Amino acid sequence: MNLKRWLHLFWTTLAVGAAGSLVIGLVLQLTNTTNTMELNGAADYLLYLGMLLLAGVMVSVYSQMGFFAYMMVNYMGTGVFSRRAWLYVQLVLTALALFELMFLRIFVGGHKDSFSDLILGIIILVIACGVAYFKAKMTNDSAWIPTIFFMTAITIVETIGVLKIGVDQATVWVAGTLIACNAYQILILHRLVKPKASTTNLHVNT
Repeated sequence: MNLKRWLHLFWTTLAVGAAGSLVIGLVLQLTNTTNTMELNGAADYLLYLGMLLLAGVMVSVYSQMGFFAYMMVNYMGTGVFSRRAWLYVQLVLTALALFELMFLRIFVGGHKDSFSDLILGIIILVIACGVAYFKAKMTNDSAWIPTIFFMTAITIVETIGVLKIGVDQATVWVAGTLIACNAYQILILHRLVKPKASTTNLHVNT
């Protein structure tokens, strides 16, 4: 990946984060009647929209940090393990991340709202499978497990901070924006790293 392609990924991911934050924030503002901000006049609405866009940009930068951390982990994993063994390791790590989110936080962390964690884990897994399906269609079947690992385990790790706050609306906003950014990055990755002269033998582990 050269500098031009990296800059393209950086700026477009910022746009995805800002757009995702804006859409999710407006939906939450319109549907939640108990914990919404009181907006009076055009100035308040413009300020609120600006806050959503700026916050979405910040979340997208956080997402990009997680994405490049994943690429480093993936590079080291393929160097330490065989290709087949690394796939199994990613499956185990994915299962552990889901277990921690959906069950372990209740017993170890004393988190009481187990239902929302369970729903969040299911949503992340379903979206991860959907993204992996499209990734495999665009590249090949070897992209299934790495994509599910990234979209599930890495997204859960990135969401841990907001989960500690314990506010469902904040969790939905941050997790939704992160999922949008992560999905965009993993789906466009093969286009940024593939050689111009060849489009064969591409997979997410590139």
